[in-house]
This record gives sequence, C-alpha cells and structure tokens, in this order.
Amino acid sequence: MNPTQVDAYLRRLGVQHPAWPTVEVLRELHLRHLQTVPFENLSVHLGEEIVLEEERLVEKVVGARRGGFCYELNGAFGALLAALGFDVTLLAGRVYGDEGRLGIPYDHLALRVRTVDGGEWLADVGFGAHSHYPLVFGARGEQEDPGGTFRIVEAGPDAAGVRSGDGAVKGGGDAADLDVLMGGRSQYRLEVRPRVLGDFVAGAWWHSTSSASHFTRSLVCSRVTEDGGRITLSGRTFKVTAADGAREERELETDEEVLEVYRERFGVELDRVPAVRHPDGNGGVQAVSKG
Repeated sequence: MNPTQVDAYLRRLGVQHPAWPTVEVLRELHLRHLQTVPFENLSVHLGEEIVLEEERLVEKVVGARRGGFCYELNGAFGALLAALGFDVTLLAGRVYGDEGRLGIPYDHLALRVRTVDGGEWLADVGFGAHSHYPLVFGARGEQEDPGGTFRIVEAGPDAAGVRSGDGAVKGGGDAADLDVLMGGRSQYRLEVRPRVLGDFVAGAWWHSTSSASHFTRSLVCSRVTEDGGRITLSGRTFKVTAADGAREERELETDEEVLEVYRERFGVELDRVPAVRHPDGNGGVQAVSKG
C-alpha cells in the first residue's frame, strides 16, 4: 500500500495516522474496523468477482466503501497493518460447523500480529460475531472481551486422528494447531504456518460458488455498533442487538427499505437488492455470520 492508500484507509476507519505500531493502536484499529467495515457476502449474490489481490481488496474496502468476508476483510486489514509497521503473518483456519465438524482447508483467514512493544496478537476482523479486540496469541487461559469470553488452546486430534499441524512458525520449528474458543465452544482451528494471500484463492472460490457453502445460500451484512452491540441484515430481516444481548428485529417489506438499510446503517450503496445464489442448497450449514 502506498501512503495515499494508507491515509484513505485510516479515514475510512475514522482514526488518525499512528506514530508507532503499538498494541493500543492495534486495539483501536481492530475495533474501528469492526464498527465501520461490515462483514458481508453481498458480492457472492450480486455476481461480483472476488479477487484476492491486495490492490483489489483495498479498492473494495476503501474506494467502494464495501465490506466482505474473511479473506477480503482480514486480507485488506493485514495489508494496512503491515503498511503501518506491524509484523503481520497470514494464518489459515478451518471453521467448526455442525456437530463439531471442521470445514474445508483454507476455510478462514486470520492474522498473527506483532507490535513494537513486544506483544503478539490474534487479530480477526473477518469472522462476524467474534472478539472486538485482538486476543493475546500466546495466552491459554480465558480472555474477556466485549464480544464474549475467549480461549486459544492447543488443538486435539482431528477426524483423521491427526493431532497437530507441522507448520514451521517464524524462527523455525514445529508447532501445534490451535483451537479458538468463544464461550467454551470451538469456533475455528488455526494453523500456525505462515501463508500468503494467494493460498486462499481456492477457499474463496469454493465459498463463493459451491451450493454446499453457507455463503451462497444466505445473505448477511453485519457490523459492531458504537455502543458495543451489533446490527445485522439477513436477507430482509433487520436485527438490532444491544450490548446487553437484548434483541429487536423487523422484516423489511420493500426493496426500497432494504436498500435504505444497506445505505443508512452499513454505508453500502447498492443499485439493486441481492438475490440469494443457491436458496435450495443442502450442504452442511455453518453459522451465517462466520467465515
């Protein structure tokens, strides 16, 4: 990213250019990203191409003022962090679905971030309802966050009986895969081997084309609100969840109402209402706000 792109991205998030890549800066950027850039899969249903190249991702998030799913959001956010001086590693994950089954390889993209003040963090702005702030990567106890209680633990054997990954982390050596838990439930399994953006092309293609993918069978647009709650538009159902968990929802009757909510509540300008790509798909369903 060039300095002009960095400045434009920071304006999109509503933050000043930081002096140093510290943990406090990372925390602010992480939260502001969740509040301003929605988790959404609208491109899948609008027939828009999803290209996992840094320039295209930044243009979508900053130039077009859109959101995206994990590959796009964490891909763009990782590029911003690296341009600001953070040490960023892309990590691949597999999302837990029904009955604890793991999803496809390269199911999810998350970020391992090192700061100048010695911290190492799991940053993830592309998993829908998840932590509002980065998690301490090396901690194995409970981590309290406005989004819930989280833990990062060494993963047990998978369905094939394989206990851990064999990926070399920065600095050499082997390390086990990790499970990321929220409220005691496994959310995704994370490899610690460094990846590059191009590694995730097949996963993004599968999630945006397969009738077995939850992303092709449902519409979602969601973001964290300034008071710590969340707003979500799923198809024509608009949900407002307060920070204390209280929820209200209403059905939008007309296309004009749908487009207005996209515009006024998510900052997304559309010229037509997306239509679900595979409404009758019967593959394994995962939580619609994740991926």
